[in-house]
Amino acid sequence: MLERGLAYRKKQIVNWCDQDKTVLANEQVEDGLCERCGSEVELREMEQWYLKITDYAERLHTDLDKVDWPEETIKRQRDWIGKSEGAVVKFPLEGNLGEIKELEVFTTAHDTIYGVTFMAIAPEHKLIDQVLKQLENSKDVESFIKKARNKTELERQQNKDKSGLKLEGINAINPINGSKIPVFVADYVLVEYGSGAIMAVPGHDDRDYEFANKHDLEIKYLTKEQEYVSYSQEIKSNLEKYSIANSDEFDGLSFAEARPAILEKLTKSGTGYAKTAYKLRDWSVSRQRFWGAPIPVVYDPQGEIHPLKLEDLPVLLPDDVEFVPTGQSPLTYSAEFQKGVERKYGKGWKREVDTLDTFMCSSWYYLRYIDPHNENEFASKEALNTWMPVDFYIGGPEHVNGHLLYSRFFTKVLFDAGYIKFDEPFIFHRHQGLIHGEDGRKMSKRWGNVINPLDVIEKYGADTTRMYEMFMGPLEQDKSWNDNAVQGVRRFLQRVNDFSKVKFSDKGLSNNMHKLISRITKSTEEMRFNVAIADFMKQLNIFEDNKESVSLEDWKAYLLLLAPYAPFLTEEIWSNIDSNGSIHLQRWPSFDSKLLFEEEVTIAIQVNGKLRDTLNLSSGTGQADVEAKALALKSIQKHIAEKPIRKVIYVQDKILNIVT
Repeated sequence: MLERGLAYRKKQIVNWCDQDKTVLANEQVEDGLCERCGSEVELREMEQWYLKITDYAERLHTDLDKVDWPEETIKRQRDWIGKSEGAVVKFPLEGNLGEIKELEVFTTAHDTIYGVTFMAIAPEHKLIDQVLKQLENSKDVESFIKKARNKTELERQQNKDKSGLKLEGINAINPINGSKIPVFVADYVLVEYGSGAIMAVPGHDDRDYEFANKHDLEIKYLTKEQEYVSYSQEIKSNLEKYSIANSDEFDGLSFAEARPAILEKLTKSGTGYAKTAYKLRDWSVSRQRFWGAPIPVVYDPQGEIHPLKLEDLPVLLPDDVEFVPTGQSPLTYSAEFQKGVERKYGKGWKREVDTLDTFMCSSWYYLRYIDPHNENEFASKEALNTWMPVDFYIGGPEHVNGHLLYSRFFTKVLFDAGYIKFDEPFIFHRHQGLIHGEDGRKMSKRWGNVINPLDVIEKYGADTTRMYEMFMGPLEQDKSWNDNAVQGVRRFLQRVNDFSKVKFSDKGLSNNMHKLISRITKSTEEMRFNVAIADFMKQLNIFEDNKESVSLEDWKAYLLLLAPYAPFLTEEIWSNIDSNGSIHLQRWPSFDSKLLFEEEVTIAIQVNGKLRDTLNLSSGTGQADVEAKALALKSIQKHIAEKPIRKVIYVQDKILNIVT
């Protein structure tokens, strides 16, 4: 990364977690809180290591068209990358200035430039340092900036009191019409986004409107209705619908027509140009922790950075570290860590003491997995070409803007460097939902609702644990643990085991089994595991109701289908009925599509309005046949035993309700 110009070190405003005593990447902060410990994150200026993920912003955005991922996941990643088409506009400054003679802003709403009534810059903007001493209210501005810099980024974004201060003695000039505009420092403007300066259009922007109202600033409306209309919502969604007003020669044009025309005027005058911008920021990878991988660079006596020689890799963590909460990396205090550096590189040379974010390792581990014992390279070209990219990847949605984004970045860097022949690591990806505790909340030691899988396995067995988690609901949905339901799956597997002891007939594969093979195959491929397990349970009911007619071929096909869901039980049963090796080495059962011509429907069987069972029958089956089959089910008989049936309600192909 360093040699390719993608790694650099600089002083910048960073997210600081005081509890963990370390810097966090933007992706590791959620609603102003540390994703790891939940404590409030503060902003600090520190020198840190960064990777230039921004160089890949466009490809990270565009190449999402190549992957088969959940739609919401793709949207969330695109939103985080934040590609936007707009313009850079240059506002000349007048006043007692130094080097900075103009404010550059990036805006996606340059068609509202006639409505600009003030400019606002971030407290960290470099203009402040240049003009502070010359400002008529310099002391007030200096005091405001100190307060603003003590606020978290979240507090500043929310900025409920819309605090800001006018820079007395400084004005900006609107390049489109020459009007003078006051310049404010406002804490709702962030230096990390855009240029750290905004053109404020209070007639059509929520935050600008609130700020203008508080500071008694002019509000100009650019629509013929002459009232507040949100540009980000109403206007931007209906550029053709809204007409421009108070915009000189552009009056009467729709916003859609005015956008290119206004941009052309700015471009010709040299005060603006089109630009594509991204919200994505470079990835902060320095950590003040011990357990990360050491950053493999050294510093010469002048502080210049040099990569370690290949023969000096890997850098190992030392043993003489004391964990003192000073906010400095623990490696700072290790004599062992610096031992030998001066001998190898020269007097006054030192190692970097920060470690790398652990996401650095998780961003490429899948490449090492395919060739873990290779001592010459991270993976051979043969292994890479054979196994990559990953065919199917499943993981939680919480890593959309962390691991998934970083892995794509790493893959593209390696592709550009010629190490690999693919530029997306995970072509097919799905999320599994979270398993909540029995109280419906996310499992946490704090809530005391954690379910230990080993305890469940010890009590019910691995197959039960495995099948229950698949049976809880659709793969992608969050689900709550229910111990009673676990027991239900355990009883089902016990019934499978008991049924294996019946005497099977020597008939061939039944039509019903052809249909089951088709359904289970489809559900498994589509990862609708809960649906497949429901079908297994229904088929076992059919088997138990027709013990004398179940063939050994039917039963073996059933076990083969069940094997991925209950691998241990099916292996044991299979070993007693077939001598051709493990069940997991057999072919998946096939079905005759000609026997599936009848459209099958699932009919809910209710007793007094409560679902008690279901029947899979051919579409169009009459009420008499459905009723006869329903009354023969043991699950229904136990609910109507010794009770007169008052009436039966049948909704064709959907519901049979028995009323007692």
